Amino acid sequence: MDAAANPYTPGAGMVPVALVGRTGEIEAVRALADRVWNGLASRSLMLHGLRGVGKTVLLRTLQRELDAREWLTLSVEAQRDSDARGVARQHLERGLLAGARRLASRSERAGEKLRTALGTISSFSLSVGAGVSLGIDVQPARGRADSGQLEFDLPELIQDIAPVLDERHVGFAVFVDEIQDLETSTLTALLSAQHQAAQNQWPFYVFGAGLPSVPSVLAEARSYAERQFEYREIGRLDDPDARNAYLDPARAKGAGLTTDAIDRLVRVSGGYPYFIQEFGHQAWQIAPGPTMITGDDARLAADAGLDALDSGFFRARWQRATKAEQRFMRAMAVDEDAPSTLTALVDRLDKRKPSDLSVARRDLIAKGLIYASARGELAFTVPHMASYINRRHLDD
Repeated sequence: MDAAANPYTPGAGMVPVALVGRTGEIEAVRALADRVWNGLASRSLMLHGLRGVGKTVLLRTLQRELDAREWLTLSVEAQRDSDARGVARQHLERGLLAGARRLASRSERAGEKLRTALGTISSFSLSVGAGVSLGIDVQPARGRADSGQLEFDLPELIQDIAPVLDERHVGFAVFVDEIQDLETSTLTALLSAQHQAAQNQWPFYVFGAGLPSVPSVLAEARSYAERQFEYREIGRLDDPDARNAYLDPARAKGAGLTTDAIDRLVRVSGGYPYFIQEFGHQAWQIAPGPTMITGDDARLAADAGLDALDSGFFRARWQRATKAEQRFMRAMAVDEDAPSTLTALVDRLDKRKPSDLSVARRDLIAKGLIYASARGELAFTVPHMASYINRRHLDD
């Protein structure tokens, strides 16, 4: 098959040719935008699930839905960094400036509400050292959103932006990827600002995506967070959607797959979107074509795809762990894809009590490699990680 026309796109956050199985979340955001247009409030979405299920792609898709409706949106990718707070603030500031320029460009004249909004945005940006022109001659609003403390500045910013957004029947949304890693003061400031916005009927919303631990992380940050969002667990695709995820991109290029090829590829991928893209990519590369991927092609692609995942997707995560943490993960891998109980891990690692595991457990959770799936249980954040360990590292 023509490699240049390969429609499958394995890669972090890469948008697939066919985004299937996520209609519910897209329709929910469209409904929220409709409610805001009608002056009504709603809850934003918080996506959580294992790695490789397409949360980042879906979050970006939801942002594009609101961009198309001329909302003020910005995105933040959370990270564990020595200056995580400053980086998050800069993301907010840069996104606001870009959004402000869009707001200004859509106006034939700068009325009082728009000037107030732009002045406060300018004031907010100056407090972190930026000074970018907004395209309209406005002065920073002294004493508004300029303290440098996000928990104080963000509500003032939203309050001053809200009138111009209400006038246009749109909202302001912040999209945060890997939200479980967001620096604590930034996270609490966003949650608090959304809470105040709901109380004052300001159209401000936070959307997020992250690991299965997200609901508990947000609840620890602010007790009312459990009521602020519509939590959506994003999982693997069911069988019909997984088949369409293989078929639709091929059809878009005038190609197809035989029934036995689809059966094999759906089975080896487990319905996980990232794996579907990897195995689909390998099948397309291997197939001689010109327009059909056969069962034999899929069989070879299953092996090639697994090698690619082992050398990249899985290996990168394995190497982030210390030797002690790797021993911990090997003990968990005994349970394959099922959660591991702390009691079982104590026995396998020759410890006396669960508290003896606390350091490795804490550090692996902090690295995003495992999570507490239930009280007294741990699971991998990456699907099929146990199978990889048992294939490649059981005898290390």
